[in-house]
Amino acid sequence: MIYLDAAATTLQKPAGVEKAVLSAMRTMASPGRGGHKAAMRAAEKLYECRERAARLFHVPDVERVAVTFNATHGLNIAIRSLVRPGDRVVISGYEHNSVLRPLNALGADIAVADCPVFDREAALRAFDRLIDRHTRCVAVNHVSNVFGFVLPVYEIAALCRERGVPLIVDASQSAGVLRLDASALDAAFIAMPGHKALYGPQGTGLLIASDAARPLLYGGSGSDSKNPLMPDYLPDMLEAGTHNTPGVAGLCAGMEFVESRGPDAIAAHERSLIAALAAGLSSIRGVRVFAAPDPASQAGVLSFQLDTLSCEEVGERLDRAGFAVRAGLHCAPLAHRTVGTISRGTVRASVSAFNTREEIAAFIKAVDSIARSV
Repeated sequence: MIYLDAAATTLQKPAGVEKAVLSAMRTMASPGRGGHKAAMRAAEKLYECRERAARLFHVPDVERVAVTFNATHGLNIAIRSLVRPGDRVVISGYEHNSVLRPLNALGADIAVADCPVFDREAALRAFDRLIDRHTRCVAVNHVSNVFGFVLPVYEIAALCRERGVPLIVDASQSAGVLRLDASALDAAFIAMPGHKALYGPQGTGLLIASDAARPLLYGGSGSDSKNPLMPDYLPDMLEAGTHNTPGVAGLCAGMEFVESRGPDAIAAHERSLIAALAAGLSSIRGVRVFAAPDPASQAGVLSFQLDTLSCEEVGERLDRAGFAVRAGLHCAPLAHRTVGTISRGTVRASVSAFNTREEIAAFIKAVDSIARSV
């Protein structure tokens, strides 16, 4: 199988990730749950994971790095920490349901900063128009999980700072690939999964949190046990219950791989593959490709459609041919409404550090064969 669904989960992991998970399962207990060697090894690994994340994402205070189950968990913490029913929240037109559903559940007044796909200047203008004195917070994803559109998060962050509005960044598709500088963004929250471009196991994630954080879950924290409430300090207030210690160990190993390769090198590799894929698919009759004119506006994600087949049928045929992609709405109907693909969805191919030019060439040939067959 040629795996081109890294935007959902990176299936190919560095060898060190599996080794770290297995070692943790055999040698580590739970951090903060005892002073014996197995518990202390777990606590040390958890701290190492925070330190590595703080270094990779330029977080000035390691205690601001909280461990989560996934990006959705982190985004729910962020949104429920800041938003109350009726609050005005400005979001991009490319947000995932992990942002849209919590906001709707809270009864927030949602304003959508619409813009054409891959038009970063239009995106910034849209946010500039909508962020006003009534805005409670802004939520924006760094990279669209459907189209790979890189939104101007640093410029949006500057607008938020000027107007005193807290910012939530969904870094699900950028953490580990694009420059993600928490100090420069100065966001209230930055949420990311461990299982995508950080190459960790599923069931892991990180939240870079500010003092605005409030607990989402309540329970044991391994600290301040006499207190009938959750601790009032980071990261303990956000980490109720037993940690996924093997997952934390695997995530730590995944971030070590990202550091060793370098996010810039990984991004350059992925963009070169996407450019080759876009060029190849665009040459096939009856294929519509969503590719950015400027490579800087697109990360390692590419969507396309075939005129004569549903996206689901294309995905099934590619699966039979040995290719893993994702077809449909990708848990992001707002992005599809923005671009005009809500009625059909798209076929999405997404790459990682482990994909090759040869795999891209084989994929183009397979899509061409499907297109010719109909």
